[in-house]
Amino acid sequence: MTLLKKKVWATPQTHSPNKIADESKFKPSTSGSVGSGYRRELLPDPVSYYEGQGLKLMGSRRAPWRTTECRFHGGSDSMRIMVATGAFKCMSLCGARGGDVVAYHMAAHGLSFLEAAKQLGAWVGSEIIQGHIRPNQFSARDAMRVVNFEVTLLAIEGSRMAKGIKPSPEDLERILVAAGRINHVAGMYA
Repeated sequence: MTLLKKKVWATPQTHSPNKIADESKFKPSTSGSVGSGYRRELLPDPVSYYEGQGLKLMGSRRAPWRTTECRFHGGSDSMRIMVATGAFKCMSLCGARGGDVVAYHMAAHGLSFLEAAKQLGAWVGSEIIQGHIRPNQFSARDAMRVVNFEVTLLAIEGSRMAKGIKPSPEDLERILVAAGRINHVAGMYA
C-alpha cells in the first residue's frame, strides 16, 4: 500500500486506516439552523437498506460483517457489509468501499451527497434561495480542515512524483477528488 493510500483512508480526526475518510466530517454543518442538515441518526438500518437494494446478505446474523454480491463489478460474493454501520468493501479488484449506506447509495446510483441523503431520509430542512435548494454551509473552521487535509495529501503525492514515483490509478483518482473538494470549498466562500 502506498503512503498516499494510507493517508487517503485516514481522517484528520480519527486516523483510522481501515476505512475510507468519514465523509460526515466534511458535510455541511447543522449549526446554522435548528435541526436542519444531515442527520446520520435518520439513516435506514443497514441490513434493511441493503436488502431493500435487492442484495442477499449471507452469513450468520450475529456476524459483524456479512457477504453479498458486488454490483460494481458483478462479483457474486466479494462485497462485505458491516451490519452495524453500513460500511462496505469489495474484496475483489474493483475495491469499491465506503463508510455507510449514504456512500453506497451515492456510488450505486450516481448521486451527490445531498441527493443521496435526501433520498434516504437523512436530510432535514434547507434554505430556498431563488428557487434553488442550498444546503447549510461549512463553518470556516471545517472548511479549513478539509482544505488542509487535501492540500497535505496533494503535497505528499507531488513530492513522490518529483522523486519519479508514478502514482497508481487509485492515487490519481484520489488526487482528482482532493482537487474537487478544494474547488468546492473555494466556491462556497467565493
